[in-house]
Amino acid sequence: MLSAHGFSLSSRVIAINGLLFALGTALLAFSPATVSSRPLWSEVIVLAVGLTVMIVANGVLVGGNLRPLDRLVSQLDRARSTEPIERLPVPRSGISHDLAESVNDLLGRIESGQRESSLAALAAQEAERARIAQELHDGVGQSLTAVLLEIGALTDDADPETARALAGVREATRASLDEVRGVARQLRPHVLEDLGLRSALAALTTELFSHGATHVRRGIMPGLPELDDPVELVVFRVAQEALTNVARHGRARTVELTLNQVGGDVVLTVDDDGIGIPTGAAGTGVRGMRERATLVGGHLEVGRRDGGGTRVRLVVPA
Repeated sequence: MLSAHGFSLSSRVIAINGLLFALGTALLAFSPATVSSRPLWSEVIVLAVGLTVMIVANGVLVGGNLRPLDRLVSQLDRARSTEPIERLPVPRSGISHDLAESVNDLLGRIESGQRESSLAALAAQEAERARIAQELHDGVGQSLTAVLLEIGALTDDADPETARALAGVREATRASLDEVRGVARQLRPHVLEDLGLRSALAALTTELFSHGATHVRRGIMPGLPELDDPVELVVFRVAQEALTNVARHGRARTVELTLNQVGGDVVLTVDDDGIGIPTGAAGTGVRGMRERATLVGGHLEVGRRDGGGTRVRLVVPA
């Protein structure tokens, strides 16, 4: 690899050592110093001093060229421990300048590839969810609807006792049909596609808590920056999972959902005053939320809230 000056590192080291050896040879050839067949102590001292000077000079000159590379390796080790990986500081000149720029370019390409792969994985997940939702609607939903019609026809011709039994079956079937439709709506949030994130979050809280005793507070900042479709979808899915957990397991009196902008990030927070998440809990729902956040370069925190309950906090780049 050539530096900005057109010389490789190996060429520089060879040139420095050659220069020092040539200088030492010239000093021995043209200086008045001589060495007897049986060297005197004074001559040995002169040779030792000369050798020391050459070693020190070699260390200074070679070290001056290699020290920036040592610093670069140390900086790369520190950068690897950050998430995401930080870019290396670029020196003003020299071989370390070229190497730092090359490493930063490589890191940028890797991150770009990872983001494209993550977005493709997210799109594949949503496509699979849409397919399952469609099958639930067209398959199970239509079958249950047909069963309801058959029960209705049988009820008209049945005796009173059988009609009462069929009425119970009909109610159970209708409840199953409603549950299937609810699952299909959760798998494919049409309101998000049709009306946007703000309306989708409002509809989600209404659907989950309109018939219960949990009081819902929403705080969505006006004028939020427009988010990419994948980021918007992740925010909705995390809110959906967090609110569903509160509705099913939280036993909360109050749940608060906020969405605002902090610097260059959009922050979603779901707080409840329920029983709280166990310390160190990492169930399927929490892992799924974390994986989704990672797909769009976001960060998720799940833990106990001050005063009791659970806090879910998602930070995604705007």
